[in-house]
Amino acid sequence: MDNDTSVFLLLEFSKIWELQMMYVVLFLILYLMTITGNLLIISAVVFDHHLHTPMYFFLMNLAMQDIGSVSVIIPKAIFNCLMNIRYISYSGCVAQILLYVFFLGSDIPLLTVMAYDRYVAICNPLQYEKIMNKKACTKMIGSVWIVSLFLAILHTTMTFLTHFCSNIINQFYCEVPQLLKLACSDSYGTESGIMLFGTILSLGCFFFSTGTYVQILSAVLRIPSVQGGRKAFSTCLPHLTVFSIFMFTGAFAYLRPTSESPSHLDFIITMMYSIIPPLLNPLIYGMRNKDIKAALTRLLSLELCLFKDT
Repeated sequence: MDNDTSVFLLLEFSKIWELQMMYVVLFLILYLMTITGNLLIISAVVFDHHLHTPMYFFLMNLAMQDIGSVSVIIPKAIFNCLMNIRYISYSGCVAQILLYVFFLGSDIPLLTVMAYDRYVAICNPLQYEKIMNKKACTKMIGSVWIVSLFLAILHTTMTFLTHFCSNIINQFYCEVPQLLKLACSDSYGTESGIMLFGTILSLGCFFFSTGTYVQILSAVLRIPSVQGGRKAFSTCLPHLTVFSIFMFTGAFAYLRPTSESPSHLDFIITMMYSIIPPLLNPLIYGMRNKDIKAALTRLLSLELCLFKDT
């Protein structure tokens, strides 16, 4: 099976059953926390008309992206650990890369759109409804998903155009850099160009968002109150922290030379950009928000009333 490229052999966490179960528990806890937090946000936005605004529309799309990105990789890793197997089919690997790059590639553009929305709301409030109208918001979100799909198709096509000399992937899911290391021909140059293009786009989004938050911070600090400063830091700093962690760990993982053997550093870096941001996004962008909390309280009260009536 080691030379059979109709299947790929993923990273084996441990040969010891107890350690495998430890990884299962870890992944399951992180996955359930991520899914629960993001589903709560989606439910609040969908069922509460008070949240039918551009800000929460973008937040709902971010929650959908977070659910998609973790659902592509974590359930398969948990299943393999439980069944004590490590393989994924060729078509499964293709689908995993396509969907994962699609969801992962939409994260930074979505955060950028959200930063722009907050910039208009705080720095240009009188023009907010005119600028962030329904048509404009739909175009923004549509552009994000279309560009992400285009990049996903491009990455997937370029990755699987080559033949593979081995099928052993030193990662717990199908990852583009790890697959390119298995290529018989030197296709790394072309794919690296695509990665570099994606990195440049991400850097552009990052610097745009950073500049946007600097202007937001400046505008809020001009409010003559101590609460204004606290609000600015509590709003901007956590967003930029998660944004920075995701972007720099992702760029480091995708652009640096791949190691010949799996290491704890590779695993930590992968966790930092693939699982931690989807886990933290609901807490930073949603659960700290008073409107989201109020909407969830109303939704829970309605569910309890319906349950009592039945």
